[in-house]
Order: sequence, then structure tokens, then C-alpha cells
Amino acid sequence: MEKNILAIITARGGSKRIPRKNIKLFLGQPIIKYSIGASLQAGIFAEVMVSTDDRAIADVAESSGATVPFFRSEKNSGDQATTADVMLEVLAEYQKQGKNFDYVCCLYPTAPFVTSARLVEAVKLLDQTGSDAVLPVTRFSFPIQRALKIESNLVKMIWPENLNIRSQDLMPAYHDCGQFYALNIKSFLEQKKLYMDKTAPLIIPESEVQDIDTEEDWKIAEMKYKILQAGK
Repeated sequence: MEKNILAIITARGGSKRIPRKNIKLFLGQPIIKYSIGASLQAGIFAEVMVSTDDRAIADVAESSGATVPFFRSEKNSGDQATTADVMLEVLAEYQKQGKNFDYVCCLYPTAPFVTSARLVEAVKLLDQTGSDAVLPVTRFSFPIQRALKIESNLVKMIWPENLNIRSQDLMPAYHDCGQFYALNIKSFLEQKKLYMDKTAPLIIPESEVQDIDTEEDWKIAEMKYKILQAGK
């Protein structure tokens, strides 16, 4: 059966560490346009919508080909609102309009490394595995079991029992790429969380991942993006 799939890009107006982060220019264009563009190019979504409380973001979203059918509530526009809260609100609004979907991809607006191919791959994996969710993850480049802490200005191992264990003998660890989530809506409405009981991994190379929380992160992301594009 053909699935009805929604893309939600979450982009509130408030951003303290990087002002106007969601529409700040990334290599010449508003960063949110990368998430919108990848979603539209994927060709698998019935609708690509942006959830925002900000008119300027809405204008950029609509001019980039996304829809903004309604604005986000004040309750879900503050620092304490979770991504799950925002998605539940969006899905409830669509239900009021008589629109129901099978799957949803939630994308962050500051994820320029997301590609249409990765979105298609995630939805296929969601379908084939029958999972509740698919989460893009990347491997830590260094064993986290060798992590250090600083106490009283001295360096100590958090897990000293791992000091003499070879790196290759330590279990690989992964972290969320912070790019998007592909979810089965029925499962999501029941569990109301992103990391659901049956969450399948989509492993992404570290070269395609960059957390963007500071100005330095932003510059590193632009450099990595240029290198990736040059290699294509």
C-alpha cells in the first residue's frame, strides 16, 4: 500500500546562541532552504510544511516551496517545548482539517547535510523493517569508554577500568546526527516520543554530520559542506 507521508521542518523564531539561526545565510542562502530543498527533491512527501511562530521564517519557507498552513502556538514556541510536542501539535492541526498521514519525517532547519537520497533511504527502512522509527546516527570517532573528566584541575578517566583495553576491543558507540527522524505516526501518537521502542538506525558517515550550535560550528559546517560538494 502506498504510504501518505508528511515532512515537518521545525523552525521557531527564538535562537539565543546564533541569532536568527534558522534563516541565517549558509554559503549564500538561508540555511532552512537546504532542508526544504532535500524534502522537495525526495519526491515522497504529500506535503512539506514548516512549523514556525515567525513571519520572516514563514516567508522564506514559502518562497522556497514549503507550506506554512498554520502558525505554531505560543505554548510550543518557547525554550521548553520539545520536538515531540511540536509534532503532536502539527499532526493534531492536520487531523482537524481531515488530513491524516501514515509516516512523518521531522527535519531540523539547520541540517544542510541532509539529502533527498537519505530521506528516501530512511522511509524505505521504516517500511521494510516495520520499525516505529528510523534514526540517523553516526559513530563516535573516538571510543567514549576512554572519556576523560577534570576534577580539581586534574585529568581523570571516567571509566578507569578501560585504560588498558585496546580501542578495537571496545564496543562502538553512536550518537544522533541531529538531522531528521522518520516516524510511523500510529506508533508516535501512542508513544509520544522520538526514540521509540523499535527504532532502527540509519548509519551516516561522520563527514556528513555537523552539530551547529555556535558560530565556530557554523564555520566548520560550511567548510565540510564545501569539501563534500567538491568531491561530487
